[in-house]
Amino acid sequence: MAEIKLATEVRTEFGKGAARRIRRANQVPGVVYGHGADPVHVTLPGHALLLALRTPNVLIGLQVDGKDALVIPKAVQRDPLRGDIEHVDLLTVKRGEKVDVEVAVEVEGDLAPGANLLEYVMNTLRIQAEATNIPESVTVSVQGMEAGRSIFAKDIPLPTGAVLVDDPEAVVLSVVTAQAEPASDEAAEGEEA
Repeated sequence: MAEIKLATEVRTEFGKGAARRIRRANQVPGVVYGHGADPVHVTLPGHALLLALRTPNVLIGLQVDGKDALVIPKAVQRDPLRGDIEHVDLLTVKRGEKVDVEVAVEVEGDLAPGANLLEYVMNTLRIQAEATNIPESVTVSVQGMEAGRSIFAKDIPLPTGAVLVDDPEAVVLSVVTAQAEPASDEAAEGEEA
């Protein structure tokens, strides 16, 4: 995974008023923490951060207080109406360090012929992977699966070096039989006539 560099400034103003001023300047307030160090409150460029966060589990390179820091997003708060980023929590990581992250579950292949539906019980899977080698997603094949079959977390192939954190017996995907829609009264009357 490529590392994205972002410019940061340490912020000294706190509270709602300061956060609003930061957002009006098209920047995002955030906090960098981890490895037992004191949290550092920072200001990040809004548009560049928005673009960086389009990649799941993105690795971001920052310069905080004159020191280089490698971080991953831990929590992102968004405006519920506009979707703008209001605040971001960033976790400091080191190269070679293992971190717990959620990755999307992607499906490939076609189900067995018939009226079957694929039900996602879990959209993401929690894994532990090296901070500089976090996969964007995991892929599982559903080729030829029939109704009544399920795929468990332990059945999903993980990238080299990744370890499953979720319960191995947790159902991730399930194939169910499609329910037939009951005929409406008008359609039934039309058939009788």
